[in-house]
Amino acid sequence: MEASEGKGRGAISRDRERAVLVSLRWGETGQAEAEESLLELRSLAETAGAEVVATLLQARARPDAATFLGRGKLDELASLVSSSGADLVIFDQELTPSQQRNLERELGVKVLDRTALILDIFALHAHSKEGKAQVEMAQLRYRLTHLTGRGVELSRLGGGIGTRGPGETKLEVDRRRIKTRIRTLDRELKDLSRVRRVKRKRRERQAVSTFALVGYTNAGKSSLLNYLTGAGVTVEDQLFSTLDPITRRVGLAGRRRAVVTDTVGFIDHLPHQLVEAFKSTLEEVGEAGVLLHVIDASSPNVGRKMRAVDEVLDELGASDIPTIYVLNKSDLLREEDRRRLERLVPGGVFTSTLNGEGMDDLLERMAEMDGSSRVVRATVPHSEGELLALVYRSGRVLEMQSDEAGYHIVAEIPAEALHRMQPFIDDAPPGGKPREE
Repeated sequence: MEASEGKGRGAISRDRERAVLVSLRWGETGQAEAEESLLELRSLAETAGAEVVATLLQARARPDAATFLGRGKLDELASLVSSSGADLVIFDQELTPSQQRNLERELGVKVLDRTALILDIFALHAHSKEGKAQVEMAQLRYRLTHLTGRGVELSRLGGGIGTRGPGETKLEVDRRRIKTRIRTLDRELKDLSRVRRVKRKRRERQAVSTFALVGYTNAGKSSLLNYLTGAGVTVEDQLFSTLDPITRRVGLAGRRRAVVTDTVGFIDHLPHQLVEAFKSTLEEVGEAGVLLHVIDASSPNVGRKMRAVDEVLDELGASDIPTIYVLNKSDLLREEDRRRLERLVPGGVFTSTLNGEGMDDLLERMAEMDGSSRVVRATVPHSEGELLALVYRSGRVLEMQSDEAGYHIVAEIPAEALHRMQPFIDDAPPGGKPREE
């Protein structure tokens, strides 16, 4: 990826750079987990356009404060960089600014950490105005924490008439410019967020049920969106191929109207700067009536990836939203894999966008959990014909009689329409309490 204004130091150029991947295992991290994380780092590096020429894994009690790796392993890494002709080293963990500076001095090549790599991939895949602004915001926040001590170029400016005294260091100038740009981007994102809120309010007034696709990156969310809605979204076998939220209509049983929104994928150790910057986009998750947690059922570590998604949902305040677990890519499973996943994810729906397996079951489950619908008895005046039409359009009318007072109905109504019906509700029939899954 080509470095651009605002991306700061540490981006990958479009020419395929030769990269060595490094990971440090310490604490309770097991060997298998560390190796899997290193494989994921390889996928990230390749998505960014790098050619991985070697990997290095060290087990240590704790990271070295100055160089992250121990002295012996650092010498081994330097030799590996030299023999492989690498011009880039990528660490699977986050480095401090001083560690990054010391490593670059020791190795003589550019050094990135996992956070910088993910930010760079986001910059490559951001296409909309909002997506680009969110990525730039995240990059600038990351850069702000890595300004200190970047070398002699940040030494004090000054000298000569009019510049005597402490002056202003280049470090201070850079910090001030970054903070100014962050404030500008923050205003732009708030304006774009207001537009999205207006659209959400419109959907609420029309009693349109909302589903949000969430899941680990590359779990197949975009493929599922295409299958359910015919959205025609470009699908790539890459990490973070979808950044900008995409909302499309889907038809449910009983002619109910609903929309499904695809959102950015999550990953282990998703940089906090990204979660903060993308909060305006991820509001779609927090405001959804039901989440569709899409899981790559063929992944060797489903549980770890589910926990990574749950952590981000918790940070967004969306962990209490009703959720349907969608075990995607089921066409790749053996029978013993299915039994294991049935125990791990009770009630999960097995689906495949290749052969259509489980899609009818998924749509049926979505209709069942459609906004925690409620069965009510209500009297709708004749003058509220539009409201009655809304009930037919968004819910399910079970009984109806008419007299001079109006239309007496018993209907199953989604949460999105209940507030419109509230003045006319008589009571809730037995068994009419909100659904619980």
